This record gives sequence, C-alpha cells and structure tokens, in this order.
Amino acid sequence: MPSPAVIVLEDGRTFHGEALVGAGTVGGEVVFTTSMNGYQEVATDPSYCGQIVTYTFPMVGNYGCHPSRDESGRAWARAVLAREITNYRFNCESTQTWLDWLAERGVLAVSGVDTRALTRHIREHGAMRGVVSTETGDVRALRRAAQSLPQMSGLDLVKAVTCEERYEAPALPGGPAPDLHVVAVDFGVKRSMLRYLAAAGFRVTVVPARTSAREIMRLRPDGVFLSNGPGDPAAVGYAVKTVERLLGRVPLFGICLGHQLLALALGFETYKLPFGHRGSNHPVKDLRTGAVEITTQNHGFAVREARVEGAEVTHIDLNDGTVEGVAAPGRFAFSVQYHPESSPGPHDSLYLFQRFRDEIARFAGRAA
Repeated sequence: MPSPAVIVLEDGRTFHGEALVGAGTVGGEVVFTTSMNGYQEVATDPSYCGQIVTYTFPMVGNYGCHPSRDESGRAWARAVLAREITNYRFNCESTQTWLDWLAERGVLAVSGVDTRALTRHIREHGAMRGVVSTETGDVRALRRAAQSLPQMSGLDLVKAVTCEERYEAPALPGGPAPDLHVVAVDFGVKRSMLRYLAAAGFRVTVVPARTSAREIMRLRPDGVFLSNGPGDPAAVGYAVKTVERLLGRVPLFGICLGHQLLALALGFETYKLPFGHRGSNHPVKDLRTGAVEITTQNHGFAVREARVEGAEVTHIDLNDGTVEGVAAPGRFAFSVQYHPESSPGPHDSLYLFQRFRDEIARFAGRAA
C-alpha cells in the first residue's frame, strides 16, 4: 500500500504525496525536468547525481522500461516526484513497469504531488535543497535536515560518477568501421553519447576524470571528448588543468559539464543558474549561421559571457540569453552546453559529431 510522503524545501515550503515505491528519508537538490518522455533515461543520467527530480509532465511510467534505455549502470536520482506515476508498460519493447524498475533500484518514488505548484516555486525562488520522507511529518525537523545538506555550489560530484579505470566503449552493431580514435574523459558520460560517437566512426576509449593530459596523449587520440556530468564545474579544478594542458595539442569537443570545463580552461567563468535548464525543448541559436536548434539540456551551472582572447561565444539560449556554446578555432576546441545525443529529445544537434570529425581533419591537415 502507498505510504504518505512529505516534501520539505529548505525555505519551509511543504508538499505532500504518496510513496508508491521505497520508504525512508532522502535529501538533495530539488530540480524539475520539462521532458515529456524519457523518465528512465533521466533517472539513470549521472548528471542528476545528488538531486531529487520533479517531472513536470503530468503522467510518467505509461510505456514501461527496457534495459536499452538506461544511460548508466544505476539510478542516480535520489528520489522522483510526479503528479501521476503509472504501472503500465504500453510499449511492445518494454520488459517491466516503471514502478518495478524503481523498486529494484531502491529509488523513492512519490506520486500525487502538485508538481505545477512545486515547479512554479522553484522557478520563482530557485532550485534549493529539500528532503522527502515517509518516516515523519515533522516539517521543522525536515527543514533543518534540508538546510544541513551540502550546497550544490562548490560540490565536486564527478568523483562519485566517473569510471574507476579505463575501458573501450562497445562498437555499434552494424555501424561504420571506426577510422578515428577518440578518448572520452568520463565526468558522468551517458551510454547514448558513446553510441553516437561510435555511429560517427570513432573508436572510443573512456578514461576516468582524473586522468592526466600526459596519460591521455599516450593513448594517441585523434580527438578528445569531454563528457557531461554533475556538480559545480569550478570545483573540478583537476579537470580544468588537464584541459588547459590539452588545448592546441589535440582537437577537443565538450558537452554540458565538459563545455563548462573547456570554457574555464579558456578563461571564461561559470556561475549557478537560478533553477537550471532540464528538458528536451530548449531553443538555442547558432550565432554563426542564425539557425535555431531545439535541444535537450540538463545543467544547473552556466558559462558567463565575456571577451576572452582566442575564444568566442557560438551559441545562446533563446529563453534566457545564456551561453550555450564556445569555440577556440586556433586551438581546435569547441563545446556546447546542450546534449547532441538527445536521449531523449530532438535530433537537431547531430551535426556536431560531423563537426568534431571536421576539426580532427583540420588539425591533421595543419600537422601535415
């Protein structure tokens, strides 16, 4: 039977629901995603490490789950909140229901939440720490517990999600024979990103986040990919130093956290957004071509626009004007804040994989 659950934010705002799966008390930064589907991909995305995820779409779980939709080997969301969580699997490929999937992974799932009110509160007051509990309704105690949680600013969560040792990413069945070698630095990489790199003709070696520039170059890569990941980019100083030492020596392509780390290495600054960008319907403009892409995003920090010698801002978010892409052509490096693998989401940004190949060819031509 469902258990009563209470959600208390650090400012004391309280919401109620019923726990369909799981029990106990969990805490984290409370955020929301605007995606209409992809609930399984969201829960397994390492970029959601340390967070309680609110789904704004009013019903999740209706098409069930399948192992191929997992973005990593475990669920990273500490809890999921929704208006309605169903236990159907109305899809011919699904192998189990969403609730069964959540139960197997020990994720606290709360349904019946007024997600519109919760989302509006976060939009107006910013993402904040919160606690979800089925054990107590003591709002004051839960608020104190939320306030005692670590702030996301200054938090290095990469160390919690990166791989422990180097490995070769699987080749894509039926895909092109790889003709280029890419080293992917794992700050919380998604499996779908590795699949798209393979589909673009890359052999991919994945390395832990603390791998040095010297160790990366010993692998003789044609290019280096800087992956997505959670937490504050300014707290991952070791990665910024590695990127600084790689600049100009090998083509670089970064997304999400990798974009922010590249920007820091180039001389930009980063800052925390009020409530972040999470979902698969964010419009981004390419300043060089004027084209607008509908993108998938998941980030709580952003790059501050500035004049940086040798670098340029290439993309902006049309919702709030924030930086969505940078490039340093003279050092064969570029990055975007959004997710070109779009899992789930539109495929407007797949051209970036070809752009990476083009940068590698341009670098090789200069070297020749």
